[in-house]
Amino acid sequence: MSRMNYVRDLELEIDREHRARQIPFLQELVRVPSDNPPGDCAPHALVAASLIEALGFEVERHPVPQERVARYGMKTVTNLIVRQRFGTGEGPVIALNAHGDVVPPGEGWHHDPYGGEIVDGALYGRGAAVSKADFATYVFALRALVKCCPDLNGTVELHFTYDEETGGLLGPGWLLEQGLTKPDYVISAGFTYAVMIAHNGSLQLDVHLAGKAAHSAWPETGHDALEAANAVLSVLYAWRKEIASHVSAIDGIDGPTLVIGTIQGGVAANVVPEQASFRLERRILPDESPENVERELRDVIAHALAPYPHIRFQIDRCLLARPLVPVAGQKVLTDAIRQAGQEVLGEEIPIKGMPLFTDARLYSAAGCPTVLYGAGPRKLQDANGHRADEHVMLDDLKRATLIVAESLRIILSNNSK
Repeated sequence: MSRMNYVRDLELEIDREHRARQIPFLQELVRVPSDNPPGDCAPHALVAASLIEALGFEVERHPVPQERVARYGMKTVTNLIVRQRFGTGEGPVIALNAHGDVVPPGEGWHHDPYGGEIVDGALYGRGAAVSKADFATYVFALRALVKCCPDLNGTVELHFTYDEETGGLLGPGWLLEQGLTKPDYVISAGFTYAVMIAHNGSLQLDVHLAGKAAHSAWPETGHDALEAANAVLSVLYAWRKEIASHVSAIDGIDGPTLVIGTIQGGVAANVVPEQASFRLERRILPDESPENVERELRDVIAHALAPYPHIRFQIDRCLLARPLVPVAGQKVLTDAIRQAGQEVLGEEIPIKGMPLFTDARLYSAAGCPTVLYGAGPRKLQDANGHRADEHVMLDDLKRATLIVAESLRIILSNNSK
């Protein structure tokens, strides 16, 4: 059968399934809350597993031990794996990963964040774009492949995990650590039109300052921790403007960013504050060394506190998520996705990086060439990801499903790793 006949058969199958099964499948996933925090995500995983099993797949349930889950500030995590072998299974193993945990909905919605409401061709709800949509993309791409392309060779795995919003170490990190998977290639939820080969990393630090309390009538008898914190923040905000000019060489990623996200301090208006603390995040470019970034940031904070010798300080790292860095092995994936995109869309899908950080970095760090691709618009901002009225356009969902299915067919047609 010719390549275009395969594409036509896949398109017909996906089109048949789209309204009958794929859209209701995604609606059910959106209607089950999986906010992280608080991170009680096992109930969503059990619903997802049942829905996938109803489509004819076997689903492995892998609960993460409770002690470890609690250590990362979550309540329950159960990861899911589907393994579908084609032919002898001796070809490459390709994993498709999407995460089911989502940020809390927040304020400002015009649609029920857990409703899965469809308006003007868009399905609304928290996680509709990031990244429950790609549960639907990947499941129905695989379902179409099984029905239309039985003469392939290799294995497709679906990894549906539940802690991307808090770092991924209980999701893909745990699956890889436990030896439950070792794919040759990975496509991770991308939620935009482009295929992503790189993304930023994240360094998050807690800065704790300790001074000496005093009555506000005699403030000179104390050591003001908030005053010292203010000095540090002023230096950091000025330094942020300097580092912003260091633009990445990768299209889609600009300069590094720095945000002070939280701050606490003091006990009362009439007491010199003895304690102050804040948490910051510095996004790390794929072109940068995480170790050098952290060393420089710690030095900036220490130098800013030099004029305050009576203020004690401690800097604790609470997260280091390394960037996803381009590697040669990604070419198998990018070539297949771009070829499929040309066949389906009649245009070349661009290759880019993005300033977010995702679970893709964990697969790449384990030696699995990884790119990001899935259902989404030209820009993630257009889908309101992590904002009110998050949504996925149903046409984007259907097109991405076909492109993923055809990409898998191209790679598994080679019949060799």
